[in-house]
Amino acid sequence: MIHTNIIEEDNTSTVTQFLLLGFSDIPNLQGFLFGMFSIMYVIILFGNSFIIVITRIDPALHNPMYFFLSNFSFLEICYVSVTLPRILYSIWTQDRSISLLACATQMCFFLMLAATDSILLAVMSYDRYVAICNPLHYPLVMNQTKCTQLAVGSWLGGMPFQLGQTCQIFSLHFCNANRIDHFFCDIPPVLKLACGDTSVNELYAYAVVILLATIPFLLILTSYSKIIATILRLPTAEGRAKAFSTCSSHLVVVILFYGSASITYLMPKSSHSALSDKLLSLFYTVVTPMFNPMIYSLRNKEVIAALKRLHSDVLVWPYDFPFPVQLEEAKVKDTAGDKLNHTCVGGDTARLRLLHFY
Repeated sequence: MIHTNIIEEDNTSTVTQFLLLGFSDIPNLQGFLFGMFSIMYVIILFGNSFIIVITRIDPALHNPMYFFLSNFSFLEICYVSVTLPRILYSIWTQDRSISLLACATQMCFFLMLAATDSILLAVMSYDRYVAICNPLHYPLVMNQTKCTQLAVGSWLGGMPFQLGQTCQIFSLHFCNANRIDHFFCDIPPVLKLACGDTSVNELYAYAVVILLATIPFLLILTSYSKIIATILRLPTAEGRAKAFSTCSSHLVVVILFYGSASITYLMPKSSHSALSDKLLSLFYTVVTPMFNPMIYSLRNKEVIAALKRLHSDVLVWPYDFPFPVQLEEAKVKDTAGDKLNHTCVGGDTARLRLLHFY
């Protein structure tokens, strides 16, 4: 491994590069950490890529829920790729230096993707609210145009706020030190290095958190309160149990993401400890994206069924019958099933059918 000596800037000079300390305080575990983070990165890439591919190639998954889920999976890949490759590089080479521009770029992309994550979670909860509470209007409300607009809005909604916040932070002078006791350029540890009063920056950070994290979180809670009220009126215990199980899984991810992020950004700067920041940040930057494919899709019967269909098509198609014929038969069966379900009275059967997606 290559070792690079970084000279800490004195108190009167202007910092031109930072030193990301990361996990350098546990030198005996560097090899273990590199292996662990490498495995986690591979799991995140393969798990989320699988969700994207299976939702694109299987016609049964061409609906709004899986459209947003594929967006979310791609977002998680981008989100993790902002921080984790840099962690692996630092551990492998022991070169922990990062230029001021590179640090600002990493922070900007991390904040923008985190905002997208927050907004997209709220959009997904809205999709489930419409599907369960208004199933007969679901195809009209969540049409292709509306879904595209919601997805684009999720990706672009937080961009101007986070770009402005990054520019504001890096317009400060960093003359106290250049050692960031974190594994990536995050707001709290970077602000600790700034000279002078940073209360304005902290106030702006709180305002952005309220706008891009707290409000979407409240929308999620509102959606799920209405969903739960609707589920309690379902006629069968099986339908209620399936819906409650899905809601609890989604809420676990929401709590992991929002809980750890809120503690990190809403606590006063003086109350932050480097260890708590690192552990909390690992939850919403690495751990949650690793489990998202399992929580959202790999436990979903529709995705498992799609995987079985893909596996059977690959094995059977070259030998028994033309693949287009099989697709046509599946479409005929789906059409017949849809006609049968549309003859039901009221919205309860429609809700149960839509709940099957969850």
